[in-house]
Amino acid sequence: MSLEQFLQEQNEVLKELHVNRAESSWMASTTGEDEWNKKTAQAQTEVNLYFSNKERFEQVKSYLEQEIKNPLHKRQLESLYNNMLKNQLPEADLKEMVELSTSLVSVFNTFRATLDGEQVSENDIRQILVKSNDRELRERAWHSSKQIGKEVEEKLLTLVRKRNETARQLGYEDYHQMSFETQELDREYVFNTFKELKELSDEPFRQLKLEMDQELAERFGIKVEDLRPWHYADPFFQEAPPSKDLDLDPFYEGKNLEELTVATFKSHGMDITDMLAKSDLYPRPKKNQHAFCTDINREGDVRVLCNNVESDYWSATMLHEYGHAVYFKYIDRELPFILRGPAHTLTTEAIAMLYGRFAKNPAWLQQYLGLEESQVEALTPLINQSLRKQMLIAGRWIMTFSFFERELYRNPDQDLNTLWWKIVKDVQFVNPPENQDYPHWAAKIHFTLVPVYYQNYLLGELTTSQLQRYIEKNISEDLFTEKVGEFLVNDFFKPGAKDNWNTKIEKATGEKLNPKHFVDQFVSVN
Repeated sequence: MSLEQFLQEQNEVLKELHVNRAESSWMASTTGEDEWNKKTAQAQTEVNLYFSNKERFEQVKSYLEQEIKNPLHKRQLESLYNNMLKNQLPEADLKEMVELSTSLVSVFNTFRATLDGEQVSENDIRQILVKSNDRELRERAWHSSKQIGKEVEEKLLTLVRKRNETARQLGYEDYHQMSFETQELDREYVFNTFKELKELSDEPFRQLKLEMDQELAERFGIKVEDLRPWHYADPFFQEAPPSKDLDLDPFYEGKNLEELTVATFKSHGMDITDMLAKSDLYPRPKKNQHAFCTDINREGDVRVLCNNVESDYWSATMLHEYGHAVYFKYIDRELPFILRGPAHTLTTEAIAMLYGRFAKNPAWLQQYLGLEESQVEALTPLINQSLRKQMLIAGRWIMTFSFFERELYRNPDQDLNTLWWKIVKDVQFVNPPENQDYPHWAAKIHFTLVPVYYQNYLLGELTTSQLQRYIEKNISEDLFTEKVGEFLVNDFFKPGAKDNWNTKIEKATGEKLNPKHFVDQFVSVN
């Protein structure tokens, strides 16, 4: 069989497997029904089994050992190799991991915390932590947000150990190391970059957090040293607490988040109405309470799941998720199916973050939310400060998660609960609760749903800053023009996965990923 025939066969089969898995997963997330959870597990198992075929894997290796003149052929083989390598396992192991993961995701989708004897949603808890001044209610609400951790801890640790066991069968020290290699990420480079960012941002973050803590202490009538995790606006302190001087939520009252999102992308010459029509955007029982975007068939069937209420948070989330969506939509359909996706998770996160940041862009607030020019002028210093605060807080949170996850896979049998709070204290400067002997960390769905993924968020933020700086210097200082959209579509979206992620960034911006742009934008005090 020629290489062309072999690749054509892989593309055809993988498309069918991908669509089956994506449709089942969408139904599981939107209905919470066990039938769809089982179908999702079966669909994922079929994908893994296809990649686990040893004869096919040897064929891919054999082709890669030859001189391949067509770069698209080589890139497809490299993608196949990375996916196949991690699946060279017995069928029973692959099936067990999928079933464990799927059952855990089902718990996350359908679980509702209990607060004062009543079931509450994540939106309910978020509202309490954002709005309430009742200290005791806040503490109870925060603890209720962690109830899911106790529910999933045992099975999650079983899954972590199983992932490690299978990675060692393939010659890796653990699942974490294997995941980095198959994602084409240099683990030491990534963690050294994060450590350098932590050191560079330690003092700016310490100062920023002290100002924030003083404001919170005054709000709650307590001393700064008595602040605990429930005094912040997010259960994991991954979001900045609203400033008493800047509350954007009232500006969203009576606003249609869908219309705001459509108008934003229209300024870039991009139409998202077809994707909106297939999306699921409002909360209801048993539905996944988070937000995500999925490309069902790589031919235009792109859908977003949200749980919208009129708020700054969900407006930013809509912009973020439809950032993913336009990337998926505008990838060149002429590319083979295997390459008809983003160059890397971090490159699609970068685009989602670029759009998500618009919710804290004064020009966007005036142009799309309809604020008066005088209002925007008064709010601009606060908005800029808010975005810097958000980026520093998000950056420290991503480091916390990433540092902990590396240790989780290094030794899942250590005292993880204490370790979690040690890292939180060291990186996020948050005082632990009195009782640390509880799996607070396990309440984060990403340990289950997308393992060894979180580093891509921070790599994405670094890429976003680099892209934004390049656009402002070389394309347009006004970010809301069709010229910007044309650049993004032609230079970032359309090439799909033709190139390695860092080569793509270099082709689009003239240099490989450089953390300096993020540091200049958010860390350095000008």
